[in-house]
Amino acid sequence: MFGSWWKLGMDATLLAMESQQVIGLRLAMMTAGGAAAQIEAERMVTEKIMAANEAVLLMATGGSPARVVAGYRRTVQANARRLSEPSAKGRG
Repeated sequence: MFGSWWKLGMDATLLAMESQQVIGLRLAMMTAGGAAAQIEAERMVTEKIMAANEAVLLMATGGSPARVVAGYRRTVQANARRLSEPSAKGRG
């Protein structure tokens, strides 16, 4: 029992750190402005709405908080990879 709580706590902590990276990358992109920044801003809002809906649906159908955190981490990690690519930095 303790092990599952420990893992959830660690995963939530990692999610917080990974999210900070994505926030920094997005802020840098949006500071530069341009079409890429507008697209990223729209994508960010759409992603957040979709993620919240998915989390609610998952919990309503018997999912666990650990699965919700895991889903958020997958999305955040994918965003970090995408925003760290040289092609993402050159847009704007």
